[in-house]
Amino acid sequence: MRRPDPLERGRFSDGSREYVVCASSLSAPDSFQVWVSGNRADIVMVVSGLNSRDLHATWGEEWRTRSVEWREWARTCAFHVFHNGSVTTRAGIRHCDG
Repeated sequence: MRRPDPLERGRFSDGSREYVVCASSLSAPDSFQVWVSGNRADIVMVVSGLNSRDLHATWGEEWRTRSVEWREWARTCAFHVFHNGSVTTRAGIRHCDG
């Protein structure tokens, strides 16, 4: 059995993909990453500046061309997961209660 990643904060889904949110460190992380579950190389976004409150999201190549609405939804879900844990979803429905 694989041990859980201690930096993983949780997951969320858009109904077709699951995304993993992972902190940069265990203590006072200054950033977090979001990637597609099962493929750590498929970076969706990196949010930096958590400690300085000078937040900046950098989007992965495939993801920066998504609609403004989708990126805002993903960013909202990622922040919710980073602070509160996984978001529950219903199949086929993009949902985030953040």
